Amino acid sequence: MAASRSTRSSGGSRPLAAASSNLVPVGESPPGYRAGFACFVGRPNAGKSTLTNALVGSKVAITSGRPQTTRHAIRGIVHRDDAQLILVDTPGLHRPRTLLGQRLNDVVRATLSEVDLVGFCMPADEPLGRGDRFIAEELARLPKRTPIIAILTKTDKVADHDRVGARLLEVAKLGDFHDIVPVSAVRSFQVDVLADVLVSHLPTGPALYPDGELTDEPEQVMVAELVREAALEGVRDELPHSLAVVVEEMIPREDRPADRPLLDVRVHVFVERPSQKAIVIGAGGSRLKDVGSRARSQIEALLGTPVFLDLHVKVAKDWQRDPRQLRRLGF
Repeated sequence: MAASRSTRSSGGSRPLAAASSNLVPVGESPPGYRAGFACFVGRPNAGKSTLTNALVGSKVAITSGRPQTTRHAIRGIVHRDDAQLILVDTPGLHRPRTLLGQRLNDVVRATLSEVDLVGFCMPADEPLGRGDRFIAEELARLPKRTPIIAILTKTDKVADHDRVGARLLEVAKLGDFHDIVPVSAVRSFQVDVLADVLVSHLPTGPALYPDGELTDEPEQVMVAELVREAALEGVRDELPHSLAVVVEEMIPREDRPADRPLLDVRVHVFVERPSQKAIVIGAGGSRLKDVGSRARSQIEALLGTPVFLDLHVKVAKDWQRDPRQLRRLGF
């Protein structure tokens, strides 16, 4: 898996424009080949990251039942004989209550202005609400040339097919969509159909990434996300938004034999209050140990090498509202 990932940078996630401006066509592509960027948007916890992973066929975005899990524009690359589809999974678009929320919305809006088409994700198991209408209004401001595909996600959570049909009718009234596709990423229901629909709206042109590359996210960003995903498991409702993770260093252990390498990974997990620090650490450090164990296995699978993961929990008071601390944490 590690061999298929780009390691062009060790910094934070780059804006889409910065990434795409550095791309050059990769080799020759057959006539009629399509390549381009599609952005998934939706309110928090609409299933965007799970759908991205299902389409790519590998885990490139972390997932959680908690809203606002995604905090960067994560790019996943779908390779087909006839096309290359670059998916951009974005944070949930919402009415922000913190400076962090405003900056996450800025990430979404910047991405929307740069992609070739947009997939608007709405969960089938929840009624359409103010958040969906808020996003529909945002998308209505895009240039008319940008195709918008409505995607009804999580259909596996709705047992009654009539309810799915009713939800599709509601979605159709929400905006002027080029296509409407119901899917279940968990059950692979119509994922291939959605891929065909998205590809049909891409411009013709050569591939932009080498064959087999699944994401252009820097490895340090991916490692930090895997630690945050593990830390989000089982925490209280008020804690997920307060969690931030920074990889301080990734250094091969010296004096190790070539056939027994070890990578030292030092990570800081930031929270906003001392009481939250106690929650993350757990009684006698039990919870932090569990977080480290689950994250380490994922990191080793990502990097393809044994890892010694050194986790430290720190308090950065009210970092979601502090511009200086937001910059330090990569936002």
